[in-house]
Amino acid sequence: MDWTQRDLAERTSISAVSIRAFEKGGDMRESNLRLLMLTFEAAGIIFQADGEVTGGGIGVRLRSSIDDA
Repeated sequence: MDWTQRDLAERTSISAVSIRAFEKGGDMRESNLRLLMLTFEAAGIIFQADGEVTGGGIGVRLRSSIDDA
């Protein structure tokens, strides 16, 4: 995505300090985790659950133009 912590903070209204702490292994409120996930999904990130079988394999990936169809 090429976003800085500041970019992500601006997109989510979560403080850059909280994002930085989370990236270092700290805890984050469930509501903020959901907000992060929704923000990334809106930007084209696909989160695949454990055991979910879709094109591209398990994990996190960018949505392709084929997925948009």
